[in-house]
Amino acid sequence: MNLTKAKEFCRTLPGTTEDIKWECNLVFSVGEKMFAAMDAKDKAKAISFKVDDDRFLELTDREGIIPAPYLARARWVMVEDLSKLPDAEAKALLKRSHELVFAKLTRKLQREIEGAA
Repeated sequence: MNLTKAKEFCRTLPGTTEDIKWECNLVFSVGEKMFAAMDAKDKAKAISFKVDDDRFLELTDREGIIPAPYLARARWVMVEDLSKLPDAEAKALLKRSHELVFAKLTRKLQREIEGAA
C-alpha cells in the first residue's frame, strides 16, 4: 500500500478528522484522539499507528516496523515504508488502530460518531 491509499482509507473510517500537528505531521483522529500519523510531505513513506498490546512485539520484530518515536509507550509502531505491506494487511492494521482509539472514547462521544456515520 502507498501513503495516498492509506490516507484515502483513513478518511473512510467513521468519525475521522485530519489535521497538521507539530508543523509537519498529517494526523488522523477519531474523537480528537490520534490513530494514525505520517509526515505531511509528499515524498514521505512512513506511517505510525496504534496496535494491540499483544501485537506490538510481534510487529516490531518484523523488518521495517519499529516502535514509533515518542509514542511507543502507548503501543504505536512506525512502518518505515508502507509499500512493503500488502494492502489488506495495511488496511486491517489501520482499521484496528481506529477501533482501539474509538473504544477509549466516552460512550456519549461514541454514540455521536456512530449517529453521524
